Amino acid sequence: MPLSLDHLVIAVADLDRAFADYAALGFTVIRGGEHANGITHNVLVVLEDGSYLELISFRRPQPGDRWSDVYHRAGEGFLDHALLPDDIDAVAAAAQARGLDIADPVSGGRLRPDGARLDWKIARSPGSDVPFLCGDVTPRALRVQEGDVRRHRNGVTGLAALTVAVRDVEAARARYAALLGAGADAPVVEAVVAGTAARTATLPLGPGVAVTLASPAGAGGDLAAALAARGEGPFAAVFRAPDGHGDLDPALTHGARLSVAGGFPVDPLTKI
Repeated sequence: MPLSLDHLVIAVADLDRAFADYAALGFTVIRGGEHANGITHNVLVVLEDGSYLELISFRRPQPGDRWSDVYHRAGEGFLDHALLPDDIDAVAAAAQARGLDIADPVSGGRLRPDGARLDWKIARSPGSDVPFLCGDVTPRALRVQEGDVRRHRNGVTGLAALTVAVRDVEAARARYAALLGAGADAPVVEAVVAGTAARTATLPLGPGVAVTLASPAGAGGDLAAALAARGEGPFAAVFRAPDGHGDLDPALTHGARLSVAGGFPVDPLTKI
């Protein structure tokens, strides 16, 4: 089964405030619980397509951990993105065989507020231009709940496009292709991303989602600023809904650049 987008990770300073703000944006927000490390806890926005947003908060710094380092240096906003493998051990081994510097899977977990224990495996590359793998050990429905929690007042049904800020689009494309097993021939084109010139390559990511790797073509602009502050990683995401709402208020999204659009495959952040 092709790899698909599992979730986006967004750092927030105050979990209760983030819960209220995303609810004000029309999302159904649920409590995620405490991570096994005792340092982070989260709330979730689960979408009909099975992907979700993880709003994560740090109880204290964790020096040497990239997420903690980015948040405590640059503040709220995107931290990372994850893909869902059907067999994480096999997918990681295949990516290693294709030359990607991804580590062997390691165990992780979280305790939900209702007492349910979730277990998973994570496999990461040290380079944040590519996502990490998140494979469930316990049933995925425990981690990514189903039913009414996936329905949202704002009409959002899923994620349609993700823009990832990278320093070298050709190098990032090769690394992404090594992870996905496809996409090495995606053309590099000149584009405008969030109002500034960029070099981009777009790869399909599971059913109905496109990931655009974007490298600033010059100094200045939001894309270059994001790279300088947060390093490589997610820059913007576009939700799918029957009717587009445009950009969401960054004060309510806690620094994450999010928008809602109704017609795809057009990405309103990337105009050729």
